[in-house]
Amino acid sequence: MKKIILSFVFLAFFYQSFGQHAIIPTPVNFSSTHNSFILENGVSLYLDSNNADVIEYAKQFKYFLSQSDLNVAIQNSNKKGKKIQLSLLKNKNAELGKEGYTLEVNQNEINLVANEPAGIFNAIQTLKQMIPLETANSETKSFEIMGCEITDYPRFGWRGLMLDVSRHFFTVAEIKAYLDKMSEYKFNVFHWHLTDDQGWRIEIKSYPKLTEVGAWRVERHGKFGSDISEPKPGEKATYGGFYTQEQIKDIVNYAADRNITIVPEIDFPGHSMAALAAYPELSVKKEPKYVSPGNEFSEWYGGGKFKMLVENTLNPIDENVYNFIDKVFTEVAQLFPGEYIHMGGDEAYHGYWEENAEVQKFMKKNNIKNSHELQSYFVKRVEKIISKKGKKMIGWDEILEGGLADGAAVMSWRGMKGGIEAAKMGHEAVMTPTTYAYLDYMQGDITVENKIYASLSLEKAYEFEPVPEGVNPKYILGGQGNLWTEAVPTLQFAYYMTYPRAFALAETLWSQKKDKNWDDFVRRTEENMVRFDKEGDNISKAVFDPTVTVYKKDDVVMCKLENSIPNTEIFYSIDNTYPVKFGKKYTGPFQIPSGDLSLRTQTYRDAKPLGRELIIAREDLVKRIKK
Repeated sequence: MKKIILSFVFLAFFYQSFGQHAIIPTPVNFSSTHNSFILENGVSLYLDSNNADVIEYAKQFKYFLSQSDLNVAIQNSNKKGKKIQLSLLKNKNAELGKEGYTLEVNQNEINLVANEPAGIFNAIQTLKQMIPLETANSETKSFEIMGCEITDYPRFGWRGLMLDVSRHFFTVAEIKAYLDKMSEYKFNVFHWHLTDDQGWRIEIKSYPKLTEVGAWRVERHGKFGSDISEPKPGEKATYGGFYTQEQIKDIVNYAADRNITIVPEIDFPGHSMAALAAYPELSVKKEPKYVSPGNEFSEWYGGGKFKMLVENTLNPIDENVYNFIDKVFTEVAQLFPGEYIHMGGDEAYHGYWEENAEVQKFMKKNNIKNSHELQSYFVKRVEKIISKKGKKMIGWDEILEGGLADGAAVMSWRGMKGGIEAAKMGHEAVMTPTTYAYLDYMQGDITVENKIYASLSLEKAYEFEPVPEGVNPKYILGGQGNLWTEAVPTLQFAYYMTYPRAFALAETLWSQKKDKNWDDFVRRTEENMVRFDKEGDNISKAVFDPTVTVYKKDDVVMCKLENSIPNTEIFYSIDNTYPVKFGKKYTGPFQIPSGDLSLRTQTYRDAKPLGRELIIAREDLVKRIKK
């Protein structure tokens, strides 16, 4: 413990001496000064504003400080003495916009200044990260904050994270905790995936069976897919849950108090098995359905082509379906004051439509050439329903197929193509491509991570650029990371999958493009990892692990080890000896000999393990060779 404290003292000295900081996302402008502010009991929190939001943010900051045994008094009069001052500008600073701020730390004052309350909130988040992890004086519970001047504002207005609560239900307290973490890193949009095949999570009073039936499934354990069996006859559905409308109002208000707008997603016309379990008459075949417990009910053929083995799609020609959607979105719109409602629109299987005589008759009568145009017909009708509620519709990029509805925004997940297409048509787009923003993907080596069909490293996430060349940036609202939860049953594991890759996304969406610097980002990430550890929260450290690449050279199996973290060394053994620190130090690619052996490898810094030890059998190494 003494070594840890000494290391933080050294870090504090290092940052102050060289003008560095550990803030994520990095500010637009940061300059250090020779002054420092001692944060201790007796410091006042002076509000140069009677704005209700600013008062709320001050109370949150006061509570935050109390967790470190610091008691500060909120004052409305400018008394003498050391203080932290929160001020709204009477003459607006155009550079700062709605969410920007300035922050100045000197010997006697810390001044947080903004045009709007949202800027004050963001300034407080920055200040919280500047408070050292350990006290400068353990007896007086004081913290030394380095002197600096900051001017900061976001690059994008949409800085989001999506959490899927259908595959696994998260409690109100867990949602609030997830929102707390988001707000600390200046995310301002929470995309709430509330419905899917595995559960309907929002109370709709017009259709009570949506939660009476659709919110519950039979309990199964293990990985979603072929190993999960469908419900047995008479088996009770006991796993799940839903949010009452009062709980949703509470969460919406809680988010708003943290400068977060919630975008609810009700996924139509596909991904609707939970809704159809409650109301099977809304489907084409009108057969009884069940809420999927995670069993395999589709076949995927690659290239985005698939077949649903169980019908999970609404009937696009049934007026009762549109009456249902209208009533659902009436209640949704009343609960969520934000600008957008997400209607899903992704992965809608058209096979049951194409096989149905009534659907084909309708298409012929209405000159609808194919099923893509039929989905477009559905999406356009949904857009009209949503717009009549005073909201804008956003959907996954499949809503482009067959023609995009007027006024609709596109969330581009299958790469950047959908967002580019929407922007060139003059529609707004949010970039959330799988290649950079899918947080359910593996972060490290398959030997130490849950096996998922794709990977997304922290390095790759940091490469994300939401504005493609040739696209007018005014149509790119921003971007977000998406956490699908088929393999994420708990809040702490949700943290593990979200962070630190969300740090990379936060920096992309807030900071200036020109300021991206991997080595500096990693330095700040390591400091924030320690914050997670100190708070007892889970965070992935897969970025410290070696990356193993196996290839053939002249019929010889070769292995290359890499790690992008500065000041690390990689050690390995291929002779079945361990611990690996007594193996060889990696200096370049080496041969994997034949035999019953395994590769053991691990990163080290200052002779101490940094990443996890990877153990890979030779036969598994050979399987990694790209054909």
